[in-house]
Amino acid sequence: MADAATLRAHFQASLAESDPEVAEAIGGELDRQRDQIELIASENLVSRAVLEAHGSVMTNKTVEGYPGKRYYGGAQFADRIEALGIARAKKLFGCGFANIQPHSGSQANQAVFLALLKPGDTILSMSTNAGGHISHGHPANQTGKHYAIVSYGVAKSDERLDYAEAEALALKHKPRLVIAGGSAYPRRIDFPRLRAIADKAGALFMVDMAHFAGLVATGLHPNPFPHAHIVTTTTYKSLRGARGGVVLTNDAALAKKIDNAVFPGVQGSVLLHAVAGKTVCLGEALKPAFRDYCQAVVDNAQALAKAVAGEGLRVVSGGTDTGLMLVDLTAKGVQGQRASESLEAAGLNVNKNTIPFDPRTPEDPSGLRLSSNAGTARGLGADEFGQIGRWIGRVLDGLARRPNDNGAAEHEVRAEVQAMCRRFPIYG
Repeated sequence: MADAATLRAHFQASLAESDPEVAEAIGGELDRQRDQIELIASENLVSRAVLEAHGSVMTNKTVEGYPGKRYYGGAQFADRIEALGIARAKKLFGCGFANIQPHSGSQANQAVFLALLKPGDTILSMSTNAGGHISHGHPANQTGKHYAIVSYGVAKSDERLDYAEAEALALKHKPRLVIAGGSAYPRRIDFPRLRAIADKAGALFMVDMAHFAGLVATGLHPNPFPHAHIVTTTTYKSLRGARGGVVLTNDAALAKKIDNAVFPGVQGSVLLHAVAGKTVCLGEALKPAFRDYCQAVVDNAQALAKAVAGEGLRVVSGGTDTGLMLVDLTAKGVQGQRASESLEAAGLNVNKNTIPFDPRTPEDPSGLRLSSNAGTARGLGADEFGQIGRWIGRVLDGLARRPNDNGAAEHEVRAEVQAMCRRFPIYG
């Protein structure tokens, strides 16, 4: 039996003392985030308050069920935090019901599908080739395996959502659910029009606003409510918070089904440390400063789009209405995989991405997806994002000239990136 000193040591040892290998890797990740500029749309930089909540003693507590109706005792503080998070989500998005337990955006979506659909039901959603999300029906995802997926896309003429195609498909296939939103669509979506299409087909209408939820929360993007029956989002992209998902609705009957689908449908006990982090970020989003941040996200994205266009790169759909954009690399004669590798070596983290009507494969597509979310969080402004666009052009020009060895351009740009990062430090 362990003695008292051994037991105390279990609680007192630091990570560096207890597990130096993991501590070293985490330290390396902190250095990476400090010294590189994050342009990946699925990432952001949380506040110290969110980090503190997410790494708190809430990780020790296990509960199942919902506030006031838990299966385990000792839940009074868990109840307080989750109830506060629910109230904040409802206030932020102007809806009547919120479930903040989903571990991720994909699980939030799965809960909705479980609540509303039967296996084999038809879903109408945006094609992943046009910017849709894999959890909305990609063949490799369980949604694509369990339901009949019909996909709408964008028009070749302007690369914007093809509402006429969506309506024709809805009337032909009579889906049970119509989904709007995706992971790589930079333009505003006409929610009233898609709701009208869903109504004509006798379908429910869901919006996944993970990539623009922060803009919705601050009035800088149309709110899916009251048009959507259900809205899902993540909290770690445009909301600048802890990782996790949320489901929202104004329909009491749907809310009850969704609660049952989250627990016990697709999840067991609550990740209370994540709920605490989400609650803090929802509180931050209610403060006036968050609107200033979101306005800067939009302004910076437009500055970045203008800059990369000035470098001879085509911005898909001609620009962006949000914090993300797609860039066509074809004019430079380089592909997404090699471009993302070279830009990372230069201190600019991006992700390769297919573009609409892409002739290349998703593994090595013709485009990049860029975002202003994380850079704006560390304080970069329009001038800095203009410079980032020029750096991207310089690295890609070097790559076009020397496809197998772009080290000179990467080294030169990386030094300049690090100098900018030191002007805008994060986490001390």
